[in-house]
Amino acid sequence: MATATMRRESADLPQTGLAARLVIRRGAHVGPTSGLAPGFVQANLAILPKSLADDFLRFCALNPRPCPLIGVAAPGDWRMPGLAENLDIRTDLPRYRVWRDGALVDEPEDVVGWWRDDLVTFAIGCSFSFEQALAAAGIELRHVTCGRTVPMYRTSIATVPAGPFHGPLVVSMRPMTPADAVRAVEITSRFPAVHGAPVHIGEPERIGVADLAAPDYGDAVPIGDDEVPVFWACGVTPQAVIAAVRPAFSITHYPGAMLVTDRRNDEFAVAPSSGR
Repeated sequence: MATATMRRESADLPQTGLAARLVIRRGAHVGPTSGLAPGFVQANLAILPKSLADDFLRFCALNPRPCPLIGVAAPGDWRMPGLAENLDIRTDLPRYRVWRDGALVDEPEDVVGWWRDDLVTFAIGCSFSFEQALAAAGIELRHVTCGRTVPMYRTSIATVPAGPFHGPLVVSMRPMTPADAVRAVEITSRFPAVHGAPVHIGEPERIGVADLAAPDYGDAVPIGDDEVPVFWACGVTPQAVIAAVRPAFSITHYPGAMLVTDRRNDEFAVAPSSGR
């Protein structure tokens, strides 16, 4: 009975970016977006006042692994036609985070009441794109198996600063056998626009992660004795930067609750090497 229920729920999930956004917009889905609209690109969000936009744009250019930009909106514009039609940045994510002076002040299901004409939206590539390629290759994604949000950790690795923006690199972690980790490197290297290959494998203490059971964002997952932790640069990095920089006002996505676009994952994949 449980299996039948899970299959029915999976079949009921939105299968396109537009369908996902419409379900979210009407408040019918308020949880993580992993699994929604298979094959469609999802994006992290960072929304900042225009006065900070140029510096943040440069920060992303200097830190392409955690902050691979896939779209930037005009000041005050809540649309992003390069990523999707019929898109409203203010309503089309299941949950947001609102920050004042670096402190979290709200986690609303829409930001219509918080919107301002000087806000600039940055859409940043998300690991959900390469996760679908990993799953297609038969590599288990433990957080998906467990029904949890991928665990994410602040590291001791510093980002490259730009203007006031600086702070630690955030990584997401997926436990894998060594053989699957090698395959994962090969697969995710084809997706540089959505974080690309891992930044570290094994020995979490070498990147300042003291306890894998206590992630800074997301949920802990079990790791087998025959597995190693595999770490990718994460689009939640801007949230750690915001906490360090403490801008007067900003909005981000809630971890795991992304913008689902109309772009396809294969648009962001590069062809594999010929291996000659």
